[in-house]
Amino acid sequence: TEQELKDLHLANKLVKHTKSNTIVITKNNQLLSSGVGQTSRVDALKQALVKAKEFGFDVNGAAMASDAFFPFPDCVEIAHNAGIHAVVQPGGSIRDKDSIEYCTAHGMAMVITGNRHFKH
Repeated sequence: TEQELKDLHLANKLVKHTKSNTIVITKNNQLLSSGVGQTSRVDALKQALVKAKEFGFDVNGAAMASDAFFPFPDCVEIAHNAGIHAVVQPGGSIRDKDSIEYCTAHGMAMVITGNRHFKH
């Protein structure tokens, strides 16, 4: 939807300026939460989901951005189970197909930018 595209765009802008590994969750043109500087993207996503819940934000229908690719479909599966509908990530993993297939099978939108925002 148009709103998902706006949320993906915002999430991707925000994730660009944060320390890796980062997951940013946005909805309705607003940052809901972020998991920043974790040792893994799974940990970053879990942190972002906990933060959103603690602040009373509903992530159902939200968008998620990652600063780096998904080497496994675990993050998109966790996001899907939390209610996130759209994902933006740079791609570039030799296993991109696994995450793409998961999103396709579960009706999630995925945008692959080709630009990695990996900051240390």
